[in-house]
Amino acid sequence: MAKIERSITINAPVEKVFTYIDDPINNPDWLPSYMEVHDVTGSGVGQHYRWAYKMAGLRLEGENTVTEHIPNKRRVVQSKGAVTSTWIFSFEPHNGGTKMKLDVEYTIPIPVLGKLAEKLVLRRNEREADLAMANIKDKFEG
Repeated sequence: MAKIERSITINAPVEKVFTYIDDPINNPDWLPSYMEVHDVTGSGVGQHYRWAYKMAGLRLEGENTVTEHIPNKRRVVQSKGAVTSTWIFSFEPHNGGTKMKLDVEYTIPIPVLGKLAEKLVLRRNEREADLAMANIKDKFEG
């Protein structure tokens, strides 16, 4: 299982940053290669939605379910489908803004991509995590 850990400080209140991340409709705005979100149902724990993501030029589809939801503190999302992953978002006030941490554990669909592509995809996903965090920061500060 691959793992990505990132953190960033955003000059915006925790409530605003959390609310933005908490709405899956915003995912394509800040997550590179996220193509679409649809069929969103519920909110908080149990919220469910379907997604499409492009990895190594392939369209991958799946669904997410929120398994932990502590407003303005923590959001945990489980993904299943073409990619199995766990996304853990942590939020805390920091110098009048927000410190947001993202931990992602995921499996790469090696039978789909092939073993040779695995290392390339891992590196690309690391770069996309950096860009995702910068996109969120830019949303509030740019």
